[in-house]
Amino acid sequence: MYLKKPVQNLFYQISESLEALTVEEYSMPSKALFHSSVGQHVRHTIELYTCLLKGYETGRVCYDERERDTRIEKDKDLAIELLHQIENSLDKPDKSLVLYSRFDEQTEHMVEVATNYTRELVYNLEHTVHHMALMRVGIQDVSGILVPEEFGLATATIKYQRSCAQ
Repeated sequence: MYLKKPVQNLFYQISESLEALTVEEYSMPSKALFHSSVGQHVRHTIELYTCLLKGYETGRVCYDERERDTRIEKDKDLAIELLHQIENSLDKPDKSLVLYSRFDEQTEHMVEVATNYTRELVYNLEHTVHHMALMRVGIQDVSGILVPEEFGLATATIKYQRSCAQ
């Protein structure tokens, strides 16, 4: 699975940063994040992958109805453990899935979208990068630790920046 390594790289960056944070910093509301915490963004990221992996088994993915486990946003060790569990569960053959969503608060019935496991992994990978950018802002707001230079940057951005530096 060619997407496993990029996801592992992101999860490694997240885990390393979480290791450096105190429990208080991990769960501390950040003014820069509209009073959400780094832990809340980590929880959200974990829950999307968990939802996809559960949906893989049933053929039905609905991120709107994912379980929201607030323990993850308060317990960084639990979060790190779950990141490792997800990493070890990603290597699955591609298969067709149906994505269910309302897409806005006015829509009453779920909309069905044909998708597949690989496409949803790409979505989750990109969504992880987006949330890592937010985590970075939160980490900088509540802690003095340094995160890797590429933390929260898309691969295309990293490559572009490197080409400009040459």
